[in-house]
Amino acid sequence: MKIALQLYSVRDCINNGEDMLRVLGEVKKIGYDGVEFAGYQGLSAEVLRARLDEVGLKCVGCHIGTDNFTADKIDETIKFHKILGTDLIGTGGAPHDTPDGLAETCKIFKEGNEYAEKQGVKLYYHNHTGEFKKLENGVVPMDELKKAAWLEVDTYWSYYAGEDNAVLLPALKDRIVHIHLKDGNDGTPCALGEGTNDIKKVVDTAKAIGCEWLVVENDDPVPDGLSDVKRSIEYLKTVL
Repeated sequence: MKIALQLYSVRDCINNGEDMLRVLGEVKKIGYDGVEFAGYQGLSAEVLRARLDEVGLKCVGCHIGTDNFTADKIDETIKFHKILGTDLIGTGGAPHDTPDGLAETCKIFKEGNEYAEKQGVKLYYHNHTGEFKKLENGVVPMDELKKAAWLEVDTYWSYYAGEDNAVLLPALKDRIVHIHLKDGNDGTPCALGEGTNDIKKVVDTAKAIGCEWLVVENDDPVPDGLSDVKRSIEYLKTVL
């Protein structure tokens, strides 16, 4: 299995394009094999791809807004990310906590994927906790999202929502493109191995369902992004 980093984890180090290019090199030095973008600091896909190739990183996906999946933008979105070298394009979340919001999000993903998959691309959705909670009409958002979107299961937020990842991941395996490895305490994310999530169980389950990439993320790195994600990968290597 290969290890990627969601770059949101090191956002404190990235304030402009120059920082982005520098941090990509730092991420590689720490030991990551790939990155999942969370913004591009105005850099072109060509410049980013050149830097990825230079340092030896793979782009495994991204988090962008679902407005990029609509008919007027999807061609540009697909082109940009194919240049980066990925056929997986995701979002970090979208409206799902009302029946109408969930319906609109599912519509965007369903229509977007019908188009994107013809070009060899999958559009995916990253969860938080609310996707596992029933709405006022009794619908569980994840039950609908998995029909329309490919999934990136954030295994801390699923755990915090009360799900058993050893059961959840196999149940969703035919829709999962990535998992997020995340740890935390009482709803506050932390470096891997410093919280209550059973990271080894998640890793073992990910292996069992054939995940190629593990994507590390920490929403609240301490004391800073780069040192935090360094601790995470050092811990992760002890349970791989």
